[in-house]
Amino acid sequence: MNLIQLNTVNENLSRLESTHAFDGKEIFLFGHCPLTDDMADLIMQRGYHIYGIFDNNPMKWGSEYRGIPILKPNEISRHENAIVLIDIRFYEAMRSQLRTLGFDGPVIRMIDYNSFSEYSLSDETVARKRMRLGHGIDIIKSLDEKYGRLFYVFCPFPALGDVYFTMSYLEYFLKKRDISKDNVCVLMSFYAGIDVVRLFDKEIYTEVLNQDDLEAAIQAAIYSDEYRFFIAHQDRPYVVKLQKILDTKCIPLDLIYRCGVFGLPKDTIPKIPVNWDNYPYLSSIEADNTVIISPYAKSVPTMDEKFWAGIVEELQNMGKKLYTNVAGDEKPLSGTEPIRVRLCEKKSLLEKAGTFIGVRSGLCDIIRSVNCKKIALYPDYYYMGTRWKAIDMYSIDSFTNIEVTEDIDVKSLIAEQL
Repeated sequence: MNLIQLNTVNENLSRLESTHAFDGKEIFLFGHCPLTDDMADLIMQRGYHIYGIFDNNPMKWGSEYRGIPILKPNEISRHENAIVLIDIRFYEAMRSQLRTLGFDGPVIRMIDYNSFSEYSLSDETVARKRMRLGHGIDIIKSLDEKYGRLFYVFCPFPALGDVYFTMSYLEYFLKKRDISKDNVCVLMSFYAGIDVVRLFDKEIYTEVLNQDDLEAAIQAAIYSDEYRFFIAHQDRPYVVKLQKILDTKCIPLDLIYRCGVFGLPKDTIPKIPVNWDNYPYLSSIEADNTVIISPYAKSVPTMDEKFWAGIVEELQNMGKKLYTNVAGDEKPLSGTEPIRVRLCEKKSLLEKAGTFIGVRSGLCDIIRSVNCKKIALYPDYYYMGTRWKAIDMYSIDSFTNIEVTEDIDVKSLIAEQL
C-alpha cells in the first residue's frame, strides 16, 4: 500500500471511529490481496478484531492472514451484525454481490482506487466522472502548453516495478510506432518513479502529477481516443482486462508487459539500467562479506518479525556484516545497521557488498542486472484474484527465488544459499 492509500485508509478509519460505525459490529474485509492485508494490519493496530476476509477465489478459502480466515462470500449470511470494508477497485461489483446474497448492512469504500473505473451507471457516478473528465482535459491542455503536443506515456500506479517494466520496453515500443523519444513525456504520481526513468534515460521528459490529477488525465486520454496517449499497465486502458488471461494460464508479469502491454515479440530482450552512480561511502563496506537486507515493500504482505530475526541471527553466526535497506521512517532490523542509498547507487553498493536478501518488491526489478548474490523472498499468497502464487508471477531469473511458508527452516535457507 503506497503512502497515499495508507493515509486515505487511516483517514477513513478515523472517520468511521468518530461516527461509532464499528460499535457492536463484526468487521469483515472483501478481496484478499496485499492492499487488503495492509488494511487489516492498520485495523488490528487500532485494537479491532477482524472476523474474516471474503474472497471469490476458491484457492484461498480455508487459508488465513495473521489468524484472519479467508471465507466464501456467501458466509456473510451468518453475520447480520457485520460491517464490510473494501479497499480495492472492484467496490461496486463486490457491494452488488453482497446485496444479492441478502446482506443489507454497511459496505464501506475505503479507497477511491482507480476512481474513474467504477462499475456503476448511477446518475451520481456519471455526474462525478463527467466532472473528472473535464478536469483531466484541463490537465492535458496545461501539459501541452508546457511541452507542446507530446506523446504521453502514463504510469498509473506509484510502483517502482511498473515504471521499470515501462522503461525496459519503451524504446522498442516507440520505435514500432515511429515516435522520437524527444517527443515523449512519461507521467507518474511519485518522484521515485523519475529516478527509475533516469536509470534508463536521463533526457526523456518526465512529469509528476498528484494521484487524483493523474487519474483524471488518464480518464481524459481514454475518452479522447487520441493516438498520442498510452497507458503503460496490464489493465490498460482499464476496459481491456488483459489480466483475464490469467484465469486459464500463468503468464509472468514481465511477459504480460512485454507482449500484452507493449505488443512486442516474446523474444524481445528488455533494456537494462545504464545510468548508475557510485555509492559515496563504498570504502566503509566490507567487500564480499556484507549482506544488504530489504524487508520492506509497499505492495506485498509483511513477513513476520521472527522470520527476519532468524535470518539476522544466522547471518551473524556466519560473521556477515549486516545492513537494513531503509527509506523514510523505516527502522533497521535488530542486529543490523540502517543504510540509505539512492536507486542509482544500488549497483555499486551491492556489487561491493556481495549479497542482497529482500522481500520481492520493485527494488528487485531495479537490481535485476546487478552482479551479486541475490535472494528474493516471496510471501505465500495468491496474485490478485488468480490461482497463481506470487512466486509464479514475479519470479526473476537472475535471483534465487524462495517462497516463505509457515514451516520454512530459516537456518537451512541461509546455509543452502550462502
